[in-house]
Amino acid sequence: MFVSRFDGQAKLLVRSLLCGTSGALRALDVFHRQQRVNPDMSLCPFMETLCQDEVTCPQTEDQPLTVEPLVCLFPALFKHNLLSFVYLVHSVLPRPAVLRLLECLTQDPRPSPWVIALVRQLERATGTHDGPPLYTPLCSQRLEELSQRLVGFGETGGWAACLSGPTVESDSQHASGSSELRTQRKRKGSFVTLDSDCEETGQRSKRMKMDVSGGECCDVDEWSTREETSGRSESAAPAETLGEELQPAPDGPCGALPEHIKVEVFCSMLSFPDLPEQTLPNLCSSILTPALDFSYSTAATLIRSLLLQKVLSLSEPASRCLVTAVTSLCSRYPRPACQALIGPVLEEKNMGNSQAELLNRLIEGCLDSHYRLLVLQMTFKISWGEAVLSVIHSVLDSKPDFSEELFTQFSEQLLSQGPQFTKSVKFAKMMLTVLTKYNRHVTAAHKHSLQGCLMVNETFLKKSLQAALKRITHA
Repeated sequence: MFVSRFDGQAKLLVRSLLCGTSGALRALDVFHRQQRVNPDMSLCPFMETLCQDEVTCPQTEDQPLTVEPLVCLFPALFKHNLLSFVYLVHSVLPRPAVLRLLECLTQDPRPSPWVIALVRQLERATGTHDGPPLYTPLCSQRLEELSQRLVGFGETGGWAACLSGPTVESDSQHASGSSELRTQRKRKGSFVTLDSDCEETGQRSKRMKMDVSGGECCDVDEWSTREETSGRSESAAPAETLGEELQPAPDGPCGALPEHIKVEVFCSMLSFPDLPEQTLPNLCSSILTPALDFSYSTAATLIRSLLLQKVLSLSEPASRCLVTAVTSLCSRYPRPACQALIGPVLEEKNMGNSQAELLNRLIEGCLDSHYRLLVLQMTFKISWGEAVLSVIHSVLDSKPDFSEELFTQFSEQLLSQGPQFTKSVKFAKMMLTVLTKYNRHVTAAHKHSLQGCLMVNETFLKKSLQAALKRITHA
């Protein structure tokens, strides 16, 4: 009911922030799209509406009416997503508007620990908070103990000495440390799984599981992944064996392999292609956290390992979980998605309507003009089928910015691949789109060539096609 308080553009932001744990990233994507359409767009009206006072009705007759800022009446997940979103864009927001929002949230009679922490984090980012640190006393104690253990490591000392290369340790000490870790894990009686609650997964994945006196050198994420993988049941034995074979030698450099190769190894260890689809949204939400910004090759490896096989095996429309995962990764990493997912799907000889429908959703909702043209160019290298025609038609309907050279290449494809579609209504509709929406690109040479292509058309649209071509008189 509170969504109606906002104007049209702000409503899209509110709905995005209400969309589960990935709400902040969805809102950021919506904001960027709105900025591309209207560079002068401002979030100030949105922030002001959130800070407006709202009269709340009492739950019982003996309670008085109360007045609270509108933002306090939203659920805790919305506030969490809102603060995460504001943290991502606070550098382009007026500082008074951010401070006003934070002040309103401090009036919340039902504060959430997450919201309190995020408010303090934003206060720090805006330079208005100089109180106690955000970490807990227990965390402080662990950091102090870790710092004491780092004293005396090499000439440079500190973190650099610990993380710059492997240290010396006997095999017995290493085995003892590994045994201790396994014992502690068994006492807990549970492991971090990919389909566990995303909040618990986020907390545990950030925990430093590193024996600084160990014989291997690896970053925190790698260590965490190895620990969790080593604790799997016997049913995951092939993945464990593969992981053990591909781990670096104790006396070798940690960074010997390129990052995308490491990712490919871990994707194999965790059997990403075999993950159930219902786990994908939470997993993608973790992958797309603002703290992670993958290179092209690493993002392509993740997308290929996680999504390609699932999309290729579709025999019916994609599930909501799969669509959410594909669109989220494609929006964040469009070029890797084109090369690692869209291209291989187009090249699949048995590509069907289910795959085409999913690609059309990506083209319409995730790709800018440049990447739509990239998808079109991919179709120049393959033999067309009815499903590919559907994808090409979707690209044309989005009206990308054709160059003269690219349109000429496309017209050559129409002539070379057209003879096999003389009875195809889908091909005829695509041709009609070309002649009506792109008539200004049709030159005299194009017109002469297309005339011959239309002569062999045997669909009920033949006369409409010929009339549309005849109307192009400026060519």
